[in-house]
Amino acid sequence: MPEGPPRRTLAVSLAMVVMTIATAAVVAMILLWPDADQVPKDQNPYSGPGVSTVDATVTKVVPFDCGSGGEGPDGTVELAGDCARVTADVPGGTGTFELDASRYKAGIDPGDDIRLIRLHPEGQKASYEFLDFQRGVPLVALAAIFAVLVVAIARWRGLFALVGIGVTLLAVTKFMLPAFLAGESPLAVAVVGSTVIMIVVLYLAHGISIRTTSALFGTLVGIAITAAIGLAATGWSQLSGVGSEDDQRLIATVPDISLSAIVAGTMVIAGLGVLNDVTVTQASAVWEMRALKPAARGVELFGSAMRIGRDHIASSVYTLVFAYAGSAMTVLLLATAYQRGLADLATTEEIGQEIVRTLVGAIGLVLAVPITTLFAVWLAPPRTAPADDGQTPRPRGSHAGPAGR
Repeated sequence: MPEGPPRRTLAVSLAMVVMTIATAAVVAMILLWPDADQVPKDQNPYSGPGVSTVDATVTKVVPFDCGSGGEGPDGTVELAGDCARVTADVPGGTGTFELDASRYKAGIDPGDDIRLIRLHPEGQKASYEFLDFQRGVPLVALAAIFAVLVVAIARWRGLFALVGIGVTLLAVTKFMLPAFLAGESPLAVAVVGSTVIMIVVLYLAHGISIRTTSALFGTLVGIAITAAIGLAATGWSQLSGVGSEDDQRLIATVPDISLSAIVAGTMVIAGLGVLNDVTVTQASAVWEMRALKPAARGVELFGSAMRIGRDHIASSVYTLVFAYAGSAMTVLLLATAYQRGLADLATTEEIGQEIVRTLVGAIGLVLAVPITTLFAVWLAPPRTAPADDGQTPRPRGSHAGPAGR
């Protein structure tokens, strides 16, 4: 992509700014990084005395009438229909277990590879319970297909983008999650972690350049805006963070954790991918238009880029809504079956939390578009006067160092 004439002075200045931000973020990460003994740990429910998990292969499925239907002992609704007695090959022999009506109806057949909970108290015969299906092979295959396609089509940038995914996973699993559990400020952890991730990922995937730096600046401002609005919206909406059984199980395991603060922190993380998408697109649009119209004034450049940005905002907002609707489809279907109105459903903790998260992310995204465009217009190659006015183009600065071209 055209970068214009060298602008060493500007590039060095931007490199110093980026290095300052990166240093501050790394220092903050070090300060927030929890010691291993600060992270609460609970026993794996499948690794206690006499309890383990084993791989198995289904050999026989026999349905039987188990009287399923009505309400269970805890008040939950049970599916009416047959249960199933399943036989499977397990390490060292054969095991049998039973499936309830809902699990049996979902489907299980001879030849299926599954995971079982093996209960073997000392001095007693081992028994088995269904845990889940084995999904390792299809997941690895899909990941491999995805990686090959990304590298084949995007080439080096695709490869670096995959490395960026690895960096993101490391930051989330080794820093963010342990820090959340250790009681560090979730919002501070989310902002610091997201900042480090974006600095690494943007330059890895898009190269070291002034264009990438303009996208980075827009992204960082978007992160700050999302964090501030998320904090205010969480308190305003009175989101406790306890909206599902998993939330209740988590707070029982880690009593000192603040789920409401984690809700605010996750609002920053949830919108990070789409935010990065729009900021990079806006910066690229400005650079391309500068190359096509070297004599365009800054106001004209900004207006043209914003016309692209408005289309991108519309499609990105749809992306956020569709992503949530797809992930929450079971809850939405259940609410529809119960004939609960949309307004009533939206105010529940479980759904309301996701609506607020989506809206906060969308607000940060929308505001990041004009902000990134302003950065990009400011840092883009300088305007050159039309050839017939007798003026000589005057390059502004140069490029070098970590901020790029």
